[in-house]
Amino acid sequence: MTGVQTCALPIFLKIGAAIFKFLSGAGVEASYYEEIYRMTIIDGLTGAHNKRSFLEFLEREIARCARHRRPLSLLMFDIDHFKTINDTHGHLTGDAVLKELSKRLLGRIRREELLARYGGEEFAAVLPETDHAGAMIFGEQIRRLIADEPFEYEGDRFTVTISVGVATVEGEDIDPTGFIKLADEN
Repeated sequence: MTGVQTCALPIFLKIGAAIFKFLSGAGVEASYYEEIYRMTIIDGLTGAHNKRSFLEFLEREIARCARHRRPLSLLMFDIDHFKTINDTHGHLTGDAVLKELSKRLLGRIRREELLARYGGEEFAAVLPETDHAGAMIFGEQIRRLIADEPFEYEGDRFTVTISVGVATVEGEDIDPTGFIKLADEN
């Protein structure tokens, strides 16, 4: 047998109460940087994109849809009476509601669309290539997806509803802030 054999198995090293895991191989560093990047664009609580990622995506999609004269829809929505949920059931329940809402909606979002936590209990959905009628249908679908099945946390069952605002541009170059404001007002 010639040469040195390498082992791709992890090596564990225990120092006091801490256990360290040493990984070797070409994919480790790439995985590390991929995870760091993911942490910069994904909201840690909900798993949806964060506000910064949303604003960058929206700006790119506005430019693309304006250039190709295609529709772009934006939905802004928030949880109705979220403060009451926190006050009545506690902040851990509020966090659980945010997680469950996001889980339900992420299952409905297509690959080319984006769901983001805009802030607090407010979310946004960007729907490229979707006209106003399609966005209204989507808005009603997500409203029902949230309202039709009760939320549950630590034995408490309660209904959660959302309010949805929809705005659509058809090949227009609009300022992202103005577009967000328009959807929020609707």
